[in-house]
Amino acid sequence: MADDYLVRIGKLIRDARQHRGWTQSQLAEALGTSQSAVNRIERGNQNISLEMIARIGEALDSEIVSLGYAGPMHLRVVGGRSLSGSIDVKTSKNACVALLCASLLNAGRTTLRRVARIEEVFRILEVLNSIGVRTRWINDGNDLEIVPPAQLDLDAMDTEAARRTRSVIMFLGPLMHRTNRFRIPYAGGCDLGTRTVHPHMAALRHFGLEVTATTGSYHAEVDRSFAPRRPIVLTERGDTVTENALLAAARHPGVSVIRNASSNYMVQDLCFFLEQLGVRVDGIGTTTLTVHGLASIDRDVDYSPSEDPVEAMSLIAAAVVTSSELTVRRVPIEFLEIELAVLEEMGLDHERSTEYPADNGRTRLIDLTVRPSKLRAPLDKIHPMPFPGLNIDNVPFFAAIAATAQGSTLIHDWVYDNRAIYLTELTRLGAGVKLLDPHRVLVEGPTRWRSAEMMCPPALRPAVVVLLAMLAAEGTSVLRNVYVINRGYEELAERLNSIGAQIETFRDI
Repeated sequence: MADDYLVRIGKLIRDARQHRGWTQSQLAEALGTSQSAVNRIERGNQNISLEMIARIGEALDSEIVSLGYAGPMHLRVVGGRSLSGSIDVKTSKNACVALLCASLLNAGRTTLRRVARIEEVFRILEVLNSIGVRTRWINDGNDLEIVPPAQLDLDAMDTEAARRTRSVIMFLGPLMHRTNRFRIPYAGGCDLGTRTVHPHMAALRHFGLEVTATTGSYHAEVDRSFAPRRPIVLTERGDTVTENALLAAARHPGVSVIRNASSNYMVQDLCFFLEQLGVRVDGIGTTTLTVHGLASIDRDVDYSPSEDPVEAMSLIAAAVVTSSELTVRRVPIEFLEIELAVLEEMGLDHERSTEYPADNGRTRLIDLTVRPSKLRAPLDKIHPMPFPGLNIDNVPFFAAIAATAQGSTLIHDWVYDNRAIYLTELTRLGAGVKLLDPHRVLVEGPTRWRSAEMMCPPALRPAVVVLLAMLAAEGTSVLRNVYVINRGYEELAERLNSIGAQIETFRDI
């Protein structure tokens, strides 16, 4: 075995041992060998058999090597480099997954332009394909064509893929128009604590959908005699809750009024798409949506989802934490106005282009140039609110930004049960982040970032925040098992490299 392979295997064993919290002596005891032998193995100075690697992996409860399939993807980041040039914002992840679910409303062909090629989209496609929907990438893999069958085979649903995405909950709205009885697996996705599905059930009950939760699945039955007799008031102004209500209303013949609706970016994109299907939606961009549903929909449609404001915020944050001058193009400004107002208050030096329309003809875009700035902590706490407030998914990026600013910043992430806890991972990279309770952290800046090796947090946005901090940290950092980042970002490492970052992707041997 070549020496470089021994060194790489040794580093993997060392990382797995440290992640387990064991000393070399503890591992040696579990293997029935000496601490000096473990030390030689970790330094790459001792030949090691596959049998011994398997024994070590079993002892550490970690797959040291992957045989026969691709193992987890990791990132090696050389930090302390300035970013420069320009980069385009990709289309919205959250809009794309909603539109994939909405394609089930249509008996005709749906073509979606510039669909994000991310793991979350791939999981939904796997579920759609398993129940008989034909999908194919066209135009050099940029666009997606979707053709449903006359009859869905719901018994053949790929439950493993479905459980890996929370977006599968949005199958409830369209599937209730295809059959009277069905089941879907519990929704998965990020580990963000308990997120009740009760608001979904309460909204859909107005359309005759009753859902019973059993072990691992939601069992749904539809009573066709039901119809909304009064406006539907959502108990939570959630994005997916509003989308599910819209999907149910779109094929309900008659007028449905949805109040306390989210007016966020992905909801607006879904409304624009429903209009392409012939469904009239009044009040787009407000908290009251009036849907003029159709009993059936059968038309060929071509739609371009808009750009992702959360990815735009990610790229803005990347420029801020690395003290770089960077132009972020195709920024959906109407969904970032509060964030930019806060950054202006903190002292951000930036320049905006004139506005221009997105490919959907409705969303307003700008090009934004961010310059190196000396930031100060904001006067008020950072906290999310439903649109047009500061976006819930953009809150974590302010942890990295606040860490570069002079002073103390209170971040209150009241929506999720434990996402704020993941922001304390920034302390391993040198940041002063103090957890006050499961929803609040206090960030002290400025930070002298330092490199580290660490596991990727299991929540998408905190994981990207850690990666951005690694870009700012002098030296080489390693971020392990980045599947959660690939769920929401298309080729993020490669795209950051195109503007001056130095990130290498690698897998276990």
